[in-house]
Amino acid sequence: MQFWQILIDGFAISALYALGATGFTLIFGVSGVLNLSHGALMVAAAVAAWAAASEFGTGSYLGALIGVLTSLVLAFATYFIAVRPIQNSKRIAEREKEIFILTSTLLWGIIIQEVVAYLFTNNAKTVLPIIEGVVVFLGVRTPSNEFFTAIVCWLVIAVLWLLVNRTKAGKAVLAASMNPRGVTLLGFELSHIYLAVWGVYGILAGIAGVLLGMFLGVSSYSVGPLTASAFSIVVLGGLGSVSGSLIAAYVVGYLETLTAYLVSPAYRSIPALLLLVLVMYLRPQGLFGRR
Repeated sequence: MQFWQILIDGFAISALYALGATGFTLIFGVSGVLNLSHGALMVAAAVAAWAAASEFGTGSYLGALIGVLTSLVLAFATYFIAVRPIQNSKRIAEREKEIFILTSTLLWGIIIQEVVAYLFTNNAKTVLPIIEGVVVFLGVRTPSNEFFTAIVCWLVIAVLWLLVNRTKAGKAVLAASMNPRGVTLLGFELSHIYLAVWGVYGILAGIAGVLLGMFLGVSSYSVGPLTASAFSIVVLGGLGSVSGSLIAAYVVGYLETLTAYLVSPAYRSIPALLLLVLVMYLRPQGLFGRR
């Protein structure tokens, strides 16, 4: 019985990680930014959805929308406050900008975390689920919301794939991840592409955060583990590789689920981090990385 429970729970949490890591990878692939405020955006989205639905009575649907919009606004704020000024700075050497951006996004994430803690305390918040009830699947009683979470995550990933591979704007984004200079020669404005990508990223992080809040609940303390999990996934899968991130999300998701069930939830992120160290030693570019 526990085997099936681990299988079901692991699939749902892995789908969430896959959705979050897809946005994380998209940002790096196009603009070369590793956004270390990723976990903070997810937590802010979940807490905003909780506050809207539970404290202000908006209902679960409108609450979820408010959560996603919160993440979208914070994604643009991250770009304009923590990333773009450094990218455009003439006083910082090009070779040093990457570490400055890493530090800047990390500090920005801490600021968001502390604001969330100040406004809503550090207590865990569970977002009002859109679908309630319990179903019996493979002999295991599982909340309906858990299946809803996995389905929504993969539907969003499928829509993103269609947008990137079947639309003109999406192909411009794909080209920008391969050859930014070549895209500008074709008449596309890179700054507009970056804005679009950060917008898509904000929506993806927001959906993942709200769904995570419905599934497990979050608090300001979740920021660090969520960022660490996303970072582990994109490095394990290969920086810039979306397919690698999707596979790595399931490796990390099931590792964490197994650890939570068989050892302790307090240690769920440790095996993934140990695997990350091993991969960086044996294959630094990750499973499917290009660089």
